[in-house]
Amino acid sequence: MLQDRCHRNRNVSTELLLGEPVATDVREAASDRIHELGARGIVPTLGTVLMSDDEADARFMDLKHDACDDVGIETRDVRLEPSAPPTRLYRQVENLCADPEVDAVFVQAPLPVHVSLSAVRRRLDPEKDVDCFHLENLGRLVGGEPRFVPATPAAVCRLLSSYDVSIAGADVVIVGRSGIIGKPLANLLLQDRTPGNATVTVCHSQTTDLASVTRRADVVVTASGVPELVDGSMLTSGVVVVDVSANRAPETGESGDGSSNRDGSESADVVGDVEFESAREKASAITPVPGGVGPVTLAMLVENVVRATERRATSE
Repeated sequence: MLQDRCHRNRNVSTELLLGEPVATDVREAASDRIHELGARGIVPTLGTVLMSDDEADARFMDLKHDACDDVGIETRDVRLEPSAPPTRLYRQVENLCADPEVDAVFVQAPLPVHVSLSAVRRRLDPEKDVDCFHLENLGRLVGGEPRFVPATPAAVCRLLSSYDVSIAGADVVIVGRSGIIGKPLANLLLQDRTPGNATVTVCHSQTTDLASVTRRADVVVTASGVPELVDGSMLTSGVVVVDVSANRAPETGESGDGSSNRDGSESADVVGDVEFESAREKASAITPVPGGVGPVTLAMLVENVVRATERRATSE
């Protein structure tokens, strides 16, 4: 329980919230459902769209395809130059949504500045929109009846549940307000569900004195895309820390962008939004980067693809 964690002696070693054991359980459950679909002659298929020349974005997309391939999900991989006309992206999204053999569609964010997010949302089929871009799916999530839960917020919730971190009544601070992570996660943790019933504060680039807010938290979730933004001096003893982002290390001169958080698997120059060593001295439990949220995010995408396929199969 969270209360036990928060009163833990500081000399007791910090628990690492490792993602791979959780991801394995999710994948195994998804595999069983995929086999059941296969017995009916149905093969789940995910269509993805990437409009970026960023190597990290391309690597994260490759990881998505690898995760699908591992469990028997077929994929359609569409990649466009970031300078291409927006109409090319819109057309590809429309084609994937209209294809009867494609069960789920995922569009990688962030999109180039000349592409209208609203235009992409309008072209997505809500029944195939597994990362909740479409306003109908966002509305259902906020209303407490989600068709799908975006993969990264779902991964955070699954990690908290799997490691028995009870957040009912807890003060949760989310650092980052992106529409794909921060805002959906805040809504989920507010709801009367598990994990949920938290008191949630969302911080962002305009927050005054971030440290004064994070020090009040029982649980801190970071999704800002700013390398090592939060350190141990900004945390209270016994806090649970969930670091969503995987950024290029500061010494490379590059950092995340605040909305496109990568998995960063097996990359030695990847760091999170949290300065790990100093935070670990304060935390009762903390996710490593890489190896924390990332593997679970990929597994939750797989689960969403299976869910979309099952829903389509039932409606046919």
